Amino acid sequence: MVRQIPKPTQQTPSPPQTPHQKPTITWHPLPSDFPLPDDPVENIQQPALAAALTDALGANGLIQPSILIAANFGLVATINGKTIVKAPDWCYIPQVQPVTEGVIRRSYTPHVEGSPVAVVMEFLSDTEGGELSVRSTPPYGKLYFYEHILQVPTYVTYDPYVGRLEVRYLEEGQYQLGQPNENGQYWIPELELFLGLWRGERLGQTINWLRWWESDGTLLLWSSEQTEEERQRAEEERQRAEEERQRAEKLAAKLRELGVNPDEL
Repeated sequence: MVRQIPKPTQQTPSPPQTPHQKPTITWHPLPSDFPLPDDPVENIQQPALAAALTDALGANGLIQPSILIAANFGLVATINGKTIVKAPDWCYIPQVQPVTEGVIRRSYTPHVEGSPVAVVMEFLSDTEGGELSVRSTPPYGKLYFYEHILQVPTYVTYDPYVGRLEVRYLEEGQYQLGQPNENGQYWIPELELFLGLWRGERLGQTINWLRWWESDGTLLLWSSEQTEEERQRAEEERQRAEEERQRAEKLAAKLRELGVNPDEL
């Protein structure tokens, strides 16, 4: 199967910029005393959706120590001398520098701590939020921040209230909406995987989950699904062994009826 990035069909409008409005962007580690936001998540689905995405990648051996995958995690840029932090619901960074042993990473600054952010995802809230905001002045809309400041190549938004998935690809400095394939899935080039919706049950929740598919259409299984498959295979093997044992016992009984000792064969 030939891997193709969907052709963009719609351009997301960006606010007009004049030369004096262009922000000055620099990259500095987050100050140790900077207070990170501690807002509660919008609904119970958000952490579950993020965890399921990461679980599938890990269960299929697609997470390496040099990769950073995080949920509700601060991404840092300094704009016009002011530290700005945005925390997407899920993000993927392909190459990061290791932290000192015993230190817990509390944020990430591109270009200083590793490679640029490759993928961000936002799960839309049921209120007027900033996930699609193009506000180009403080506090900055998230779409503007990812598009013009971090310049993230792939921006995914998912509205769990209506089950709408959209993927924006950065082309010539602006996001453009992509089109899904015939299965409703979007190619995520940074991961070389398709992303789409799958309705089913996980950890007691039956909802539309975001899931990964390989380029040939193979679904990446969660760790729980892999465990269940292994259990089923073990049970099938046990049943085959039991059936073989019963056949051997019947054959031995038949031989004894004929006066043949099966133990001497």
